Amino acid sequence: MTTDLFKVTIHMVSSLDGYISKKDNSVSWFETADNYDKGVIVTEQDTAEFLKIIDCYVMGSRTYEHALELSKSYGWAYGDVPTIVLTHRKLPVDRRNIEIYSGDLNKLVNERLKPNYKNVWLVGGAKLTKDFIRLNLADEIRQSILPVILGDGIPFFDQIGQEQALHLKDVTAYKSGMVELCYELRK
Repeated sequence: MTTDLFKVTIHMVSSLDGYISKKDNSVSWFETADNYDKGVIVTEQDTAEFLKIIDCYVMGSRTYEHALELSKSYGWAYGDVPTIVLTHRKLPVDRRNIEIYSGDLNKLVNERLKPNYKNVWLVGGAKLTKDFIRLNLADEIRQSILPVILGDGIPFFDQIGQEQALHLKDVTAYKSGMVELCYELRK
């Protein structure tokens, strides 16, 4: 499915103060009791339809290990969509759609992802986000901000080390109080 509409989206859920998890890696704060009257209501069907546009996930090893742990209680969040885990470590793989990759990120994107996928989502973690931004491999950032201040934890953008111009593409406020910002990375 070679296409010139190829896009890498960095997606992250964060607290208002920019943390993606607590120091112990917990995300219990994802469950919020907030209610924003003017917010958009999203049904399970809406979510299912949206997820169909993602044809590959990329994640770091710690995000993968965390997803594996959460899958024991909630199931594997990424379904049967091809998932590439970036690591130099030997990790357990018990699903056909999961691949371990250890190598050059430019090669991964240009030789493996671009020829085979259209809509790739980088779903964690912070170090991988930094690498994709620094190497100019991402096209957009979708940050879902939950209505909570954590005060400490693992930051989403941690010492990127360079200025990066962005263009606001969209903003959506949800009934849950979550706000999603979608930015295009200027290249």
